[in-house]
Amino acid sequence: MPAATLPPFPDDVPTHPLLVIDYELIKSRDQHEIDRLWEAATNLGFWYLKNHGVTEEVDGMFDMGAETMALPLEEKMKFEQGDDGISFGYKAAGANAVDATGRLDTVEFTNVAKDDALAWPRVARRAYPSTVNARMESTIAPFIRKSLEINNTLLDVLNNKLGLPPGTLLAKHPIEEFSGSEARVIRNPPTPTSKGQPPKLAIGSHTDFGSLSFLHNRLGGLQVLVPGAETWQYVKPIPGHAICNLGDAMALFSGGILRSNLHRVVPPPGAQSAHERWSLVYFTRPGNSVVLRALVEDSPLIAQAVAKTPEKNFETSATSLEWFTRRIKNQRIKNRTGPETWMASRGTEANPAVV
Repeated sequence: MPAATLPPFPDDVPTHPLLVIDYELIKSRDQHEIDRLWEAATNLGFWYLKNHGVTEEVDGMFDMGAETMALPLEEKMKFEQGDDGISFGYKAAGANAVDATGRLDTVEFTNVAKDDALAWPRVARRAYPSTVNARMESTIAPFIRKSLEINNTLLDVLNNKLGLPPGTLLAKHPIEEFSGSEARVIRNPPTPTSKGQPPKLAIGSHTDFGSLSFLHNRLGGLQVLVPGAETWQYVKPIPGHAICNLGDAMALFSGGILRSNLHRVVPPPGAQSAHERWSLVYFTRPGNSVVLRALVEDSPLIAQAVAKTPEKNFETSATSLEWFTRRIKNQRIKNRTGPETWMASRGTEANPAVV
């Protein structure tokens, strides 16, 4: 459905304000804007990003997603991601748990690996539906390349604010190494919520697995749990603005200075709940071989932060691939044995031995 025909986000629904960061100013290394990005990254780990220049590619990705989701389920399931902890491919609604009780998610999505998009027409990681292949060169690769450029710019700015040697964080994300980096198009069907009833979770409470997420959506549904708060708050979508957030890897690399915050997806509020909710994300994740640990040897600021929090352990001993695989695998409902499976899928927000 074209964005212009969608009802507006309701005025009477409480939302959590995010800082609006101007990507053009970040690119020009405007110090005031860099300081505002740092504020967002260290307080909540979420911010809006304007002037990112990816609107045309985003529209094309939504078209690709609609074409793919319109395929018969039998055809889509030929490219299912499976239960072994691999994310790339198709995920049907109800394949994942959303909480420790084993309630099922309501979304379907298609993930395309960065490695496949950039290697096209060579297959690097796996095969995809015909609708994905038809747009790999014209739509998906351009979106991923631009998303990489934006996320890498943001990572480089945060690198310098953390006092790391130039290029340290970028070296954790080498483009030539296989990683969990991927583009994801998500569809959630209309799911009106009965008054007085808790919302049906589209995606359960979680922190993101990797470093930096670049999100585009046209309807509400994203909620954050602000540190110290007891209730979830919506993040209002703003036309032309992406929503960026940090993931577990950045929280670990920085010794907890940067925040990987809890969020979830519920049905859109008000009249928006009668419509399909589409969203698009590019996830930047470290190279598969990168060990997730605080970079204390490289930054006095990070070393000081770790020293101030001796109760926290930033030495995970896990590679990015191991961290990512554990979290993906234990969300899958077919792997569930009980609440312990859900807990094994948790990231930095739920494991007191880590953060």
